[in-house]
Amino acid sequence: MAGEFDTTPLGEVASVRSGFAFKSSDWTTSGVPVVKIANVKDGSLTMDGCSFVAQRIADQAGEFALRAGDILISMTGYIGDVALVRERDLPAVLNQRVGRFSVRDHKRLDKRFLFYLLREGEVRQKIEGLGYGSAQPNVSPTLIQGVEVSLPPLPEQRAIAHILGTLDDKIELNRRMSETLEAMARALFKSWFVDFDPVRAKAEGRDPGLPKPLADLFPARLVDSELGEIPEGWEVVPFEALASIRGGKQLPTEDCMPSGSFPVFGANGVMGFTDQATHDGFVIAFGRVGAYCGSVHWTYGGAWINNNASSVVPARWPEYVLQVMLEADFEGLRRGSAQPFIPNSSLAGIPVVRPPDSVLDAFSSLAAPLRLREQACQGESRALAALRDTLLPKLISGELRVEDAEKFIGRAD
Repeated sequence: MAGEFDTTPLGEVASVRSGFAFKSSDWTTSGVPVVKIANVKDGSLTMDGCSFVAQRIADQAGEFALRAGDILISMTGYIGDVALVRERDLPAVLNQRVGRFSVRDHKRLDKRFLFYLLREGEVRQKIEGLGYGSAQPNVSPTLIQGVEVSLPPLPEQRAIAHILGTLDDKIELNRRMSETLEAMARALFKSWFVDFDPVRAKAEGRDPGLPKPLADLFPARLVDSELGEIPEGWEVVPFEALASIRGGKQLPTEDCMPSGSFPVFGANGVMGFTDQATHDGFVIAFGRVGAYCGSVHWTYGGAWINNNASSVVPARWPEYVLQVMLEADFEGLRRGSAQPFIPNSSLAGIPVVRPPDSVLDAFSSLAAPLRLREQACQGESRALAALRDTLLPKLISGELRVEDAEKFIGRAD
């Protein structure tokens, strides 16, 4: 139990240092990514929408260049949120008000264990409780280093980090697989329905590189349309010819749970889970209100579409309808400023290319297995994350010892 472990101020075994104080004039639209507070999210770095500096500025801040395995902590706003830097996040440099940990005593503290120690609920609450300031709470490195922590023996720390790290590694592997599957579906869609590669190849007398039954589905000529050149015999139709669109329905707060049979989709994706569903089968949700209006989310097997999103129900070929939405630019459809929104009627009226049924059947038959596998990866990752989050506090506190945890993992595999 935790009473058997050594208790020490964190600063005795580790130190925290804030990042580089970049100037406002340093920011650029491209270059070397800079990790700010907003990029530190639930154990990982979210680099979408990050800021950049020129290489020469990054060189000046060279001692703040990040390395794989670095442990970061937010010291302003959502204080106490931590992230582990991975190879995919690099190169990057660290901004001020984000701290980086260094281990001072390697005989008492394992670095990977430190990452999970900081994510444990009681330690996180201690750090959050140190925040000062009303509008934007802050915490200093000195205060973080003063937090009392319990340290298991070093071999047990390494074993705990290995167990939890193995689960995170599986989650990361699934993430990469999902990205690959997504890229394959997108590449196929772009080749057939954006670049019209098979049609252009046939028009130029080249082999389209497809099995003959597939190649025969495509014409050998492009013709003009309101969207530019499209294959002969294909149409331009409003989006509502492919799918029906209607607003979502508010789910009572008490019915939205951390787990359940169906995901609950809001404007920003999965809000939680429920044992009810507003839609069966393949479900597409379209975020239509707020900062995330224009976002697209999907699942096989049913879902609840909440009231800040709209359901998009394909008449047929859901994989094609989904990819049309993922590739679409909705920026011009936004209305309002303080609270932007996209009317369902605007989405319904978007002109889209409508290939013949035979081509759409062929695309769906190829894309559906990719999407099903992608969803399986995501579902497995949710289960692994739930297992990790269950084990983490028990292992850190000593309620569950390593030998018992290994048996638990074995039963879960």
